[in-house]
Amino acid sequence: MDDINPGTYLAGILALGIAAQWLAWRLRLPAIVVLLAGGFAIGQLAGPAQIESIIETELLFAIVSLSVAVILFEGALSLKIDEVRETSRTVTRLVTVGVLVTWLLTTAALRYLLDFGLPMALLAGALFTVSGPTVIVPLLRHVRPVRRIGSLAKWEGIINDPIGAVLAALVFEVVLHGQSSSGGAIALDDAAMGLLKTAVVGGALAAITAVVLIQVLKRYLVADFLQNAVILSVVLVVFTLSNQLQSESGLVTVTILGVILANQRSVTLTHVIEFKENLRVLLISMLFVILASRIELGDMLEIGRSGLDFLVVLLFVIRPAAVFLATVGSKLTYAERLLLAWIHPRGIVAAAIASLFALEIAARAAADPAALSPQFVEQARSLVPLTFFVIVSTVTVYGLTLGPLARVLGLSRQNPQGVLFAGAHPFARSIAQALDEAGYQTLLVDTNHRNISAARMAGLPVCHASIGSEYVHEEIDLGEIGRLMAMTPSDEVNTLAALEFADHFTRAEVYQLAPPDASSERRETVLPHRRGRLLFGPDVTYARLAQQHAEGAIIKKTGLSEDFTYDDFLNRHGTAATVLFVIKESGDLSVMVADMPAAPEPGQTLISLIDQES
Repeated sequence: MDDINPGTYLAGILALGIAAQWLAWRLRLPAIVVLLAGGFAIGQLAGPAQIESIIETELLFAIVSLSVAVILFEGALSLKIDEVRETSRTVTRLVTVGVLVTWLLTTAALRYLLDFGLPMALLAGALFTVSGPTVIVPLLRHVRPVRRIGSLAKWEGIINDPIGAVLAALVFEVVLHGQSSSGGAIALDDAAMGLLKTAVVGGALAAITAVVLIQVLKRYLVADFLQNAVILSVVLVVFTLSNQLQSESGLVTVTILGVILANQRSVTLTHVIEFKENLRVLLISMLFVILASRIELGDMLEIGRSGLDFLVVLLFVIRPAAVFLATVGSKLTYAERLLLAWIHPRGIVAAAIASLFALEIAARAAADPAALSPQFVEQARSLVPLTFFVIVSTVTVYGLTLGPLARVLGLSRQNPQGVLFAGAHPFARSIAQALDEAGYQTLLVDTNHRNISAARMAGLPVCHASIGSEYVHEEIDLGEIGRLMAMTPSDEVNTLAALEFADHFTRAEVYQLAPPDASSERRETVLPHRRGRLLFGPDVTYARLAQQHAEGAIIKKTGLSEDFTYDDFLNRHGTAATVLFVIKESGDLSVMVADMPAAPEPGQTLISLIDQES
């Protein structure tokens, strides 16, 4: 292939990464699997050697390190202390006992299955303790496990990254000292001191930075349009400064910083979180494709049967042993422990650290051939291919099997069809009752005592709270709920509810009633792009539905067939019927909306509001 222009290459990588994300979303596959496939395809077409010539290795891994810092910070912003309060002891044991068990057992497996020397086995074993948000968060979004398992997996994955990175860095220093004449005892002392310095530097720098950022935002010292850029630059500067003060402490710093900011109540960071999420998608899309394109498939294939044996032990022995030992005495059920034992894919951090270690070892060996043993240097050359073999294998295996396993264990909430109602007034209750009878989970949220009492009397799940309250977000399990229908009398409340839940359900699944007619005394005060999708039709307002319901309109289910089509239904009822939902043959619930009129087909079922006289 002809030489590739760097600009063309980077633009192509970005386009391919986003296309892979879209394809994975459409096919309901883990995005990482598609991204890696695209990266390997690019590598085979262009050749890893040519790709390496486009971006210098040192520059690439500087970019990778900074990108991982941003990804880890964004992941830490989602770590709410409240959501893990009841399982905090389990999280602590997973990132201590679990990491230790994983390291020791992985070291033994590398020693005896791949014939690694003890120094390299210890180093690679420490490296394989990491997982991280680059793979965990997309995987959880794809599988949607029950809340407790999702929370545990997210906390473990995000906290594991800095812990595993620091462990690997300390082992690296110990191993290099051990290869020299200075002796292992001194190296162990250095490692212990390094661990202490990492904790102090990371914690202190994160706390100071968090206090300064909170005060700056609280006092409105930064304009709104600059806040995202300022926080991003601060994260990158603090990450770099922390690494300068203490090697490999940067990941610890940005993780603690993210957790502190996520759990403070002084300023709102919703806009920052949204920006970081978008940035994370871009970074992950590019990084996985770029790093995968630089790997020779032949090097991975040379790992051979012993590599497959190691992978089997890693998946079926080491991870289950670490989880079951770390969760002894916890409140997790056997099924939950089994599912958690099947969640530990490796990601960008493992790839980046392995590449950096291999470069460092090669540089030291070139500068002083007598400083490192030939066996150690030779095994270091296989570290990067082995790491990518583990990344590709674990991401693929977990990505393709975690969903089916979660469904078999009854712990998956993939493609939830339930409805969260903002408002529990009479016709909202009637709609919820019809959906409940059709087998769909519902939850009505209202602040009106009379509406709440009536819903409870009807046997409907109900919550006495404001739809925008933190209680609804943090304390209520919305795992079976897949969409919001904002149906309160207030157009402003409906809009705020749609904005509040757009991130949780995606914008495609937040709906609200049409605003009052422009001819009325009230005027539309909210811009269209800030609204949810208009429910049922552009002229279906709260006032219209309330009037129809008061005049005796009923909610009715109608099955369509070849003999009674949707056209027949319209001919029979005309304007006296408002179609609310379409139940597809697959069981999926489709909401009728103004921006995308549906064309129900035979075999589907309509749920409609029909005037009594028709």
